[in-house]
Amino acid sequence: MVKKNSFISVITQEEKEENSGSVEFQVFHFTSKIRRLTSHLELHKRDFLSQKGLRIILGKRQRLLTYLSKKNKVRYKKLMDQLNIRESKIY
Repeated sequence: MVKKNSFISVITQEEKEENSGSVEFQVFHFTSKIRRLTSHLELHKRDFLSQKGLRIILGKRQRLLTYLSKKNKVRYKKLMDQLNIRESKIY
């Protein structure tokens, strides 16, 4: 059974073109990749290269979120709520 990846976009197409370098867009992009890889790994448990890629992307997203939390707490909280991400215990 092949499961179609359908993730709801929080960011509109115009915002993608305007702010593709913003921290929020990058975190959103990494989050969609993480969700896609997670669903892939549920089907293919022994795909170790995808597991490594997932860990790398998780680290990149965590560094961006740490940067955003230090620079602007309001934008950080809003993004965490929008994407439904838990806050890290490590600061």
